[in-house]
Amino acid sequence: MKKQIRHYLQLIAFSHTIFAMPFALVGFSLGVREQFSKDGLSLTAKAFTLDGLWRLVLVVACMVFARSAAMAFNRFLDHGFDARNPRTATREIPAGKISPTGALVFTILNALLFVGCTFFINRLCFYLSPLALLVILGYSYTKRFTSLCHLVLGVGLALAPLGAYLAVTGHFASLPILFSLLVLCWVAGFDIIYSLQDEAFDRSQHLFSIPVWLGSVNALRLARFLHALCALLVCCAGWWGGFSFLYWAGALLFIAMLWYQHSLVKPNDLRRVNIAFMTANGIASVCFALFLIADLLNLF
Repeated sequence: MKKQIRHYLQLIAFSHTIFAMPFALVGFSLGVREQFSKDGLSLTAKAFTLDGLWRLVLVVACMVFARSAAMAFNRFLDHGFDARNPRTATREIPAGKISPTGALVFTILNALLFVGCTFFINRLCFYLSPLALLVILGYSYTKRFTSLCHLVLGVGLALAPLGAYLAVTGHFASLPILFSLLVLCWVAGFDIIYSLQDEAFDRSQHLFSIPVWLGSVNALRLARFLHALCALLVCCAGWWGGFSFLYWAGALLFIAMLWYQHSLVKPNDLRRVNIAFMTANGIASVCFALFLIADLLNLF
């Protein structure tokens, strides 16, 4: 049983939740500040009310269930390609550790749990939950017909801060939308870098990606442009939200990590792609979120 659980955690690359979860917590914190801005309580007091804790549990659960459904469906849909790609042939379905049917059932279960959690949040989140599933599950088809698949993945992860904000407030606002846009640019940029590893394979299988379309040199240029735009949006969000020095310290670290990952990867040298993908981006998202939330909590 434990071994099978480990296989399913590996199937969905559970450790990669670190990319989206910090921004979901950012959206939640922004929502708490907005929702209770007139009651005179500190953000800490607001967040740790019984209602605040319950909403936080539901937001985290939605994040985990939605991402698990998306990853399992991606592995289910692509298991034939994964089996033919030397880089991915050891993944759980091609390796026979999990059956395609098992992965599909796991997808459906997590999708239902996601929708169920949104029901207990508010009507808006519940009504929007099928649209969210359409985006995050539909991404898995996009490499079959468009090179803009990286942007679709970015949209999927960009739902995290906005969705968490909606879970608290029940309405849209400009600041969480700015954070969603910067997540979109950030994710699309690093996904282009990561996909460089499969450029030759994708071309041989008639799959679409930015590296296949533009070549590795121009793909990296586009990734740099997206990350430059992401850095600009980080600054715009800081100005729009009126944050203090803690936010700007986190923003500086986040932007520095964006630059660092580009220093690791060259068109003719992809040996450090995984460091750029996992380590740099993991540090960037976690540290940025910690500084931003500390700013909101007025810790200093």
